[in-house]
Amino acid sequence: MLSKKLSFVPIAVIFALSILIVGCGESDSGVGVSSETGILEVQMHDAPANYEEVNIFVKSVEVNNADTDTGWVIINEPQQKYDLLELTNGATTVLGSKELEAGTYEQIRLIVTQAQSSIVVDGKSHDLFIPSGPQTGVKLSVNAEIKPDITYTLLLDFDAARSVVERGNEKSGVRYLLKPVISASNQAETGNIAGSIEPVDANPFVYAIADSDTLSSTKADTSDGSFKLIGLEEGTYTVSVDPTNDTYQASDTSGVEVTIDETNELGTIQLSRN
Repeated sequence: MLSKKLSFVPIAVIFALSILIVGCGESDSGVGVSSETGILEVQMHDAPANYEEVNIFVKSVEVNNADTDTGWVIINEPQQKYDLLELTNGATTVLGSKELEAGTYEQIRLIVTQAQSSIVVDGKSHDLFIPSGPQTGVKLSVNAEIKPDITYTLLLDFDAARSVVERGNEKSGVRYLLKPVISASNQAETGNIAGSIEPVDANPFVYAIADSDTLSSTKADTSDGSFKLIGLEEGTYTVSVDPTNDTYQASDTSGVEVTIDETNELGTIQLSRN
C-alpha cells in the first residue's frame, strides 16, 4: 500500500499565490494588436476536504498577457458564491469565457470577496478570513496560448483541503483563513480515470498517484460509489482507494493508463472486508 496520499503535488506546478488588493486601477486594454481571436474558457473544480461546505464568492475573473501587472482583461464578473465541495468527482463550473486576441496570456486571477466567503464545520458557519484585505486577487501563472478560432479551456484545481487553514486563535475572532492553493492545466492536454467502488458504504477517498505523488483526488459518490479523477497528464498511475469505513480494506490498482482527451473506465473496484 502507498502511504503518501495526503502529500498533494498537482499536475501543473502548484503556484505560490500572491494576494493582491483590489482597486489598483489596472487597465482592461493593451492586450496586443492582433486581429485574430480565440476563446478562453475558465473552469474550476476541487479536491475533497473534511468540511461540510467551503464557500468562496468570486467577484471577477481576469487574465493578463504582460510581464508586468498591467493589461488585465476581465473574462467574466460572476458575482457568485461557489461551494468548492460541490465541485469534486469530475464536477466543474464555468467561471467565464471571452473572445481574446491571439497570444500567450501569462497570468490569471480571481477576485474573491471575503465578506461572502465562509466555511461550514459541524453544522456551524464560520467566516473565511483573507489575510491581505476584504477584497483580494488570487493570482497565478498559466501561460495560456490562445490560437485563432480555437477555444482554450483552462482548468483550475482549487484545493480546498490545503487552502483552508485553521488558525486556532479564538481571541482574534478569526478561526479559519483562506490561503488559496490552485493548480492550472490545459484541459485539451489531459485525460481522466473513472470507475465505481463497492460496497458503497465504504465511503472511500480515491487517489491518482504517480511516482509516489498524489496528482488528483476525489471522494466516491455516496449514492452509487462512482468516482472520476480529472485533469491528469498522459501517463501511468496507481489508483488508490482509501475507505473511511474501517470495515473495509484499502485497495491499489496499478498500471492505470491515462491518454489525452480520453477517460479510462476501470469498472467496479470491489473492496474486501477486514
